[in-house]
Amino acid sequence: MADPERRWCFADQLGPHFLDRKDQPVLLIESRAVLRRRRFHRQKAHLVLSALRHRAAELGDQALFVQTGTYREALARVRGPLTVCGPTSRAAAEFTAGLDGVTVLPSRGFATGREHFEEWAAGRDGSHLLMESFYRGARRATGTLMDGDGPAGGRWNLDKENREPPPPDGELPLPTPYRPEEDDIDAEVREYLDAAERRGEMSFVGRDGPRRFPATRAEARRALRHFVENRLPTFGPYEDAMLAADPAMSHSFLSAALNLGLLDPMECVRAAERAWREGTVPLRSAEGFVRQVLGWREYMWHVYWHFGRGYARRNALRARRRLPRWFAELDADSVDARCLSSVLRNVRDQGWTHHIPRLMVLGNYGLQRGWHPAELSDWFHRCFVDGYEWVMAGNVIGMSQYADGGRIVTKPYAAGGSYINRMSDFCHDCVYRPTARTGEEACPYTGGYWWFLARNEERLSGNWRLAPQLRNLRRIDGLDAVVANERARGRP
Repeated sequence: MADPERRWCFADQLGPHFLDRKDQPVLLIESRAVLRRRRFHRQKAHLVLSALRHRAAELGDQALFVQTGTYREALARVRGPLTVCGPTSRAAAEFTAGLDGVTVLPSRGFATGREHFEEWAAGRDGSHLLMESFYRGARRATGTLMDGDGPAGGRWNLDKENREPPPPDGELPLPTPYRPEEDDIDAEVREYLDAAERRGEMSFVGRDGPRRFPATRAEARRALRHFVENRLPTFGPYEDAMLAADPAMSHSFLSAALNLGLLDPMECVRAAERAWREGTVPLRSAEGFVRQVLGWREYMWHVYWHFGRGYARRNALRARRRLPRWFAELDADSVDARCLSSVLRNVRDQGWTHHIPRLMVLGNYGLQRGWHPAELSDWFHRCFVDGYEWVMAGNVIGMSQYADGGRIVTKPYAAGGSYINRMSDFCHDCVYRPTARTGEEACPYTGGYWWFLARNEERLSGNWRLAPQLRNLRRIDGLDAVVANERARGRP
């Protein structure tokens, strides 16, 4: 099986931009060991295998597609030089670096290089590497949403305009998100996973269901076009809002395709910018989407590598509680709190929710309860179709759980029921009242917020953004009762 400079593409490197030329020989490996080792969401396992097998089918004889137990077993069947773009996990990077006959190239699939980030970080205090500063530099470097030397519209960040609560009638008049059609490859993947599960070789969380996310480059491009034409115009104002009956709202559903390498981030950014310049999308929506892709996604990628292996083990708040079984197993039906039950149900049924339910419902609850940050990060990695180690390191360890002590955010993202009530319709018909701290109707988020502050008062005493809340802590009537109630609370 000798081939000149065959390009080994991992299962998250499936787009054409991972090849140097259209006819370049390719190696694709489907490793069973990955799915045997950990309990991924069933739909995530399906999506990754479907995308990998679709890519192999597209390439035909151009690709050597090896289905085997481990990567080493597959590589033993390949002769000749291999090149591989830098992998997205530290373990895979170390593995490829130690292989004879494999040349590791710089990473692809991101708009900014690691050198760009390190140069930017070197000029700042290492404890204050804030995304907003990096984002502005990325805008300048790529010329995105720029008018000359300044930002389009005169402002870099339109976030303050993009915090509207959901529409009062509880719905957005939008067409349904793009959905791909399954084919014979999907049927084969489903049969394979069913058989592996019956034999006890693999175990999954979540429910199986029709594939909702692109598995091919063509599907991903259609999904991008559908989003820009139909959903991007209202993305900006409602990007932080939540609706129980509409988990999609104006969001793109493109993160899985981006993280599989089916889309290049700059093609998404350029499509949004072009729509604004053509007058079909308001600037606040285009900028909001660009900030998610060129700002936050890029920043999370670089944070993963910059802070090193020990970052995933950071636990500044000394949170050590294990994830409860009902949460780990996505048992949404056993939860009474409408917000948490609704969001957990979305994860169970489709392996996805947008960024605010992740941060302010799931992450917020784990932060308040003192769940172990590494365990929660692993849960997000396994249970979300777009979840990868590099994605969750910064998003969960740094942002959601404040386990890095404030290296990338200026305060913990803890909030009570009033925030959820303002930004969603979850509190309607809920058994709990968002303003209640004690009693049978006490909102677990409201009581949990004050328990979180009381438990971490000393550790957070130097945080200027929390100073007003910490001053109010001892003014809370019956604080001891609130703390005792939340400490003893089982399922919310």
